Amino acid sequence: MRSESTRSTLRYGLQVQCRVIGALIMRELHTRYGRENIGYLWLIAEPMLLAGSVSLIHIGDSHHRGGILPVPFALGGYCAFIIFRSIITRAEGALHANQPLLYHRMVTIFDMLVARAILEAASSVVALLLLLAGACALGVAEPPARPLLMLAALALMTWFSFGVSMLVCTATYLSKMAHRLIHPVVYLAMPMSGAFFLLKWIPEPYRTWLSWVPLTQIFELLRVGQFESFDSPYIDPFYIVAWCLALTLAGLACLRILRRHIHH
Repeated sequence: MRSESTRSTLRYGLQVQCRVIGALIMRELHTRYGRENIGYLWLIAEPMLLAGSVSLIHIGDSHHRGGILPVPFALGGYCAFIIFRSIITRAEGALHANQPLLYHRMVTIFDMLVARAILEAASSVVALLLLLAGACALGVAEPPARPLLMLAALALMTWFSFGVSMLVCTATYLSKMAHRLIHPVVYLAMPMSGAFFLLKWIPEPYRTWLSWVPLTQIFELLRVGQFESFDSPYIDPFYIVAWCLALTLAGLACLRILRRHIHH
């Protein structure tokens, strides 16, 4: 009886949290995009414009490295990096924009960050799928060879970015210096993230150093999912998951500390 009661309480709590996160997503959509012009379509139009502009540079590129087509390579790399960039940069203002909502007992900082992470990840993934479909129709790309691995890489990118976003939310709320550093640090991370290169293209010892960066392993997994001819010896799924778990635990601990500094 006690175990059934516990399961029932847990189920009810999850249902409530899902409804809260859903409501926060709808609120975020309305406050960010409204209903003017194309409204909610800006959710996918914005990443499509950014990633599409980058891929246009490579349309005339006939130089293929081992079956790696340049257009889908650029699309996948940039859209995945948009997930990382958007989740982290949106986290810095999440609390200031939504702090009045904390008057509601069921709404937490964690819920706010989850809602924003889901929104950013979903918009980038849909934009990537639409752009890849368009590129395939134009004959400059092929469908992903291993779509499940590609989606797994995007899910890991979302999880990793969400873990970092909790740390960023805490740091930027408590420190104005951190608030100014987030955007430069995120953009400086782009050249070494693996978004626009493969580890096998990098000479030693830099290749070994970069292979320890979780982002580069996630991008390598993304390329394995995209291209039939590509395989990477530098991917360790347990290492990536360990990083994601560590960041999540550290982020939850930081949010607990942050709650003590918020007066509502």
